Amino acid sequence: MTSLRVTLLVGAMLFSIAGSAQAAGDITIVRDLAGRVGPVIGSAQACRDIARPRIQTIVDKFSQVIREASSNEAERSDLTQTFDRTVSEGRTAVTSGRVDCIRADRQLADLERSISGPSLSSVIGPSPAAAATAANAATAPTANVPAGPLPRGIGEKEIRFGIAAPFSGSARELGRQMKLGIETAFNRINDSGGVDGRMLKLFAADDGYEPSRTGEAMKQLYEKDQVFGIVGNVGTPTAVVAVPYALERKMLFFGAFTGANILRNDPPDRYVFNYRASYAEETDAVVRYLVKIRRIPPKQIAVFAQQDSYGDAGFAGVAKAFRAMGLNDGAILRLNYARNTVDVEDAINQLKLAKPPIKAVVMVPTYRAAARFIEKTRDLYPGMIYTNVSFVGSTALAEELKLLGPRYTNGVIVTQVVPAVSGYSSAVLEYKNALAKYFPGEAPDYVSLEGFVAANVLIQGIKRAGPQLDTERLIDTLETMRNLDLGLGTSLGFGRSEHQASHKIWGTALDESGRYQPLDLE
Repeated sequence: MTSLRVTLLVGAMLFSIAGSAQAAGDITIVRDLAGRVGPVIGSAQACRDIARPRIQTIVDKFSQVIREASSNEAERSDLTQTFDRTVSEGRTAVTSGRVDCIRADRQLADLERSISGPSLSSVIGPSPAAAATAANAATAPTANVPAGPLPRGIGEKEIRFGIAAPFSGSARELGRQMKLGIETAFNRINDSGGVDGRMLKLFAADDGYEPSRTGEAMKQLYEKDQVFGIVGNVGTPTAVVAVPYALERKMLFFGAFTGANILRNDPPDRYVFNYRASYAEETDAVVRYLVKIRRIPPKQIAVFAQQDSYGDAGFAGVAKAFRAMGLNDGAILRLNYARNTVDVEDAINQLKLAKPPIKAVVMVPTYRAAARFIEKTRDLYPGMIYTNVSFVGSTALAEELKLLGPRYTNGVIVTQVVPAVSGYSSAVLEYKNALAKYFPGEAPDYVSLEGFVAANVLIQGIKRAGPQLDTERLIDTLETMRNLDLGLGTSLGFGRSEHQASHKIWGTALDESGRYQPLDLE
């Protein structure tokens, strides 16, 4: 029997056992199939990166085949032992090196696809049992989806995701760029046929970077747009509203553009996954750089921060870095400004009063407030070192400062959670090629690159979860993803106790022309 006919026959039996009395009596066919399905299952079980739910779905279906095919306990025991023995042989094939996990994953995917294959009447032999099986399979669903009602946001041809972000107001460029990056990744996978034949679609809701509007934005995505999950939401104060909304509905909340600890509980919330490093990790890296590399006395380092949970998260990261180095964090000067404004006068007045004078400012703002603060203080403190966390919006900040002139851009530091967009790594080249293809005229940007990377991590999870997709299966799959290499220079992964894929920080600094150059933080 050819491998094609075997695959199709397996699919037919697994998807059409109910009500097939003739198939139930054909012990020979089932025993043969047990010897063919078992090694595939065993090989998959031996590979840690293959999601357990994918394997269990096939095991459950074949166990039902065995129950339906057996007319007594002795037959059921015989078939089960045959199946278990070949499963063990499959595991041994991997552990002994005869089969690698790439091949095992491919074989399992072939088996999954066969479950929802086309009419089999032309490829199954003349056996009455097989003919009955094929007839039933012809009436089974033809798409790569399970029978019965589909989960919210998943159709036969699409999977819907939502993003709540600022598309208006002073932080609107952050929302626009994050959406752009996600859509670039979605367009790229959709052009190759989607995932299991489903196109990925992104629906957007504008919250203006105001928590008071986030609840309504989330409600729009959930109730009106009927999304399966959330990807790429922007902001910490808005996450204070959005995360509980998603958790209460057991909805995936993936790859938000924030490094705040509200998304990084210990142990992690089941439905919340992060791509990026945290603000604590960013500020720890830059504080160590200022103290150890630039030799700035700790008492001459201040924090310029948004007066909300975003600023709080950044300030807490600086304080933690001080404590980790055995420094007193009690006297750190915090300079505040109000969210969605560029009113930095109070912060500057506080800065002027500081004794001894401040030599470095760790900034936790958005791009317009950051630019205004630098503009107003550059002449007062010509030697000041300005550092920013990645949320600032690197490209938007550079554009704002370039309008002011070279002396305002030169030396401004931004920590990044993705590699330099000017680089030539595989990941960056893939991003830039895709961006140019789907959004010609859009310049490469750190925020859209982050959206692109986060979306690609999510796509890998959806692929591995298989066609029988739902929220719980996807989360179980994500929690088994290890050592994912997207060409970033660092491997990505999740676990049951680890819902943050990356801990890598890259340093960059603007030159006089307003271009970011690599900066070694260590």
